Amino acid sequence: MSMEASGPDSSGLGPMGDVHLLAATLRADRADVESYARVLSGTLADSLPAGMVEATYKRGLADRMAGREGRAVALVVHGHERELELTEGARGGVEAQVRTVVRGIVISRRSVAVEEWLQALAEDLTRIAARDAAARAALDRLLGS
Repeated sequence: MSMEASGPDSSGLGPMGDVHLLAATLRADRADVESYARVLSGTLADSLPAGMVEATYKRGLADRMAGREGRAVALVVHGHERELELTEGARGGVEAQVRTVVRGIVISRRSVAVEEWLQALAEDLTRIAARDAAARAALDRLLGS
């Protein structure tokens, strides 16, 4: 699908259309924390505010010997008054959590489905993109615009 960039609503679907399109793009073929970490710390990281995405890696002996960072086992996205966290589940898969943050203190946590986590992430990224041209360009690249 080819889309022409035309300001903040590049999908032509309005802000909520952009949110839904972004969530669908992030959802596609991402069944582990590693995949989300790769997308968020690779494709989007240069255009997001510094420190917004934080990944925790688990390194085995082979990773240390080869100088690799290991595999991502947790990912935290620091948004406006909330943090979105993905962790590797005890039996595989992905566990998602949304935390409400006030002045740097977590006041509530709730486990959510990955779908709801993606929707919250898409809303945060769309909000940033509406204010920042570099972030908008990165989202357009991710969405194939």
